[in-house]
Amino acid sequence: QVQLVESGGGLVQAGGSLRLSCAASGRTFGDQAMGWFRQAPGKEREIVAAIGWSGGSPYHVDSVKGRFTISRDTAKNTVYLQMNNLKVEDTAVYYCASRRGNPVVPGTLYDYWGQGTQVTVSS
Repeated sequence: QVQLVESGGGLVQAGGSLRLSCAASGRTFGDQAMGWFRQAPGKEREIVAAIGWSGGSPYHVDSVKGRFTISRDTAKNTVYLQMNNLKVEDTAVYYCASRRGNPVVPGTLYDYWGQGTQVTVSS
C-alpha cells in the first residue's frame, strides 16, 4: 500500500505560480513511478506530468510544457509539480498517483491516488 497526500493548491491570479507537493508513505517509494493528473469540472481526467522512479526522463503534456515541471525527492518521499505562468484553463483538482514500474500516460494504470488538491486560477 502507498498513501499519497497532496498539498499546495489554492487560488492564484493568471500568470502566477504554485508548487504542489505529494507526500508518499507506505511501501518503498523509490520503486514507484509518479504522475500528476487533473480534472476540471465537466471534463475527463487528464495526465499533466509523470516521472520515473529515478527522476529521469520526466514527461509533461504539451499544454503545460515550458510552464510546469515535475520533480521528485526520494529522500523525502515527495514529488512536486512546479506550476508557473498559470492560466485560467489550468483550474482543476490536481491528483498525484503512483504505480510500480515505468511512468505511463493512462491514469487507469496507476495503482494509488491521493485525495486531490484544488487549483483555481482567476483572470
